[in-house]
Amino acid sequence: MNTENRFAEKIGNEQTAQLPAIEFRGEIRIVEHARDIAAACEYLRKQPVIGFDTETRPSFRPGVTFRVSLLQLSSPKRCYLFRLNRIPLAGPILRLLEDKKLVKVGADVAGDLRSLRQLRHFRDGGFVDLQTIAPEWGIGEKSLRKLSAIVLGQRVSKAQRLSNWEATTLTDKQQVYAATDAWVCIRIYDRLLQTPKIKVTEK
Repeated sequence: MNTENRFAEKIGNEQTAQLPAIEFRGEIRIVEHARDIAAACEYLRKQPVIGFDTETRPSFRPGVTFRVSLLQLSSPKRCYLFRLNRIPLAGPILRLLEDKKLVKVGADVAGDLRSLRQLRHFRDGGFVDLQTIAPEWGIGEKSLRKLSAIVLGQRVSKAQRLSNWEATTLTDKQQVYAATDAWVCIRIYDRLLQTPKIKVTEK
């Protein structure tokens, strides 16, 4: 365990861009048939912590928006990509999202949950938002890219963010991008927990 907290409060875009890239190198499983939902959720339910993120097809026209296309749930070694434009937000998935004992870590969790609730209402439980807890370690950045840069010293690529998440087939680059966004949340969370929080001095 680190004996002191040396995380920077802020990091610039240029400094972030110079860092080595980080990407998920584990197993990626795409869930696009209802028959595969239960087995995926059974695996995820047994994990102590899972990373969480969503992707939505971008709109390049004013007033046009799309519903959430993809839900990413990742363990340290395996990430499931649930294609919500093809499968329902089914009971087994909702039970994961509502499970208070299953820790789910993301960044801007409220925004992702809001998108998912446009598909089905549920009461979330067990979520940890990196944006909310980062200030406890003196970190003032909010974006996943900046959080990864400060905490891990590695850069999360955003190159695929505006790609078509409702495409017939997700490209290898899309799959790795989506998996990385969920998985890296676990990495950041673990590193934070291994590092002492900053001491708040009372005025």
